[in-house]
Amino acid sequence: MAAVFGDRADLAHRYAEHLATSAVERGLVGPREVERIWERHVLNCAVVGELLPQGARVVDVGSGAGLPGLCLALARPDVAVTLVEPLERRTTWLTEVVDDLGIDVRVVRGRAEDVRGPGAEEVAPAEVVTARAVAPLDRLARWCLPLVAPGGQLLAIKGRTAADELARTSAALRRAGATGWEVVTAGSGVLPVPTTVVRVRVAPGRRSGAGAGRRRHGEDHG
Repeated sequence: MAAVFGDRADLAHRYAEHLATSAVERGLVGPREVERIWERHVLNCAVVGELLPQGARVVDVGSGAGLPGLCLALARPDVAVTLVEPLERRTTWLTEVVDDLGIDVRVVRGRAEDVRGPGAEEVAPAEVVTARAVAPLDRLARWCLPLVAPGGQLLAIKGRTAADELARTSAALRRAGATGWEVVTAGSGVLPVPTTVVRVRVAPGRRSGAGAGRRRHGEDHG
């Protein structure tokens, strides 16, 4: 615990209690997940913090019960986290938990594709965009890459078939504006099975929100 959360371990425990109680009561977490809240959810997400650049701005898309966004905010207090979630009952719960924990995390209600442009509660492009169990990679890239700042990255938490999914969707990632992609792991030595993450990169010279389908010369694949 201390290796992941440092002096915020007590806050991580309080967050886990919210997941095991009010999140279950409000339908954000299934009751069968209570016994594996730590390994399968909290730690599985928090270890991704080792992949974040120092002081990065992070936008967590489809945050749900704060996975992975709140876990990352607790494990990496140096980063600035915005949680983006379309359902009101979830954003209400997230706001209550953020207030109870006393941490500086922004909660925005909306879909990734709707938090940009006129009339939206604007979410500025960030160095890192995260997502867990939101959508297949091709759709995830279309929704999330416009929120990635030039030179930034999308970190998508995936399962053991991540490499196969990446192989199937590489052309779609390129069309969405990605210039590099790879499967990495986080949490070796902390979890029995490290967390699998697909890292999708955006070119440093790319204009934020650039249109999908533009192919760049010299694209790399990892």
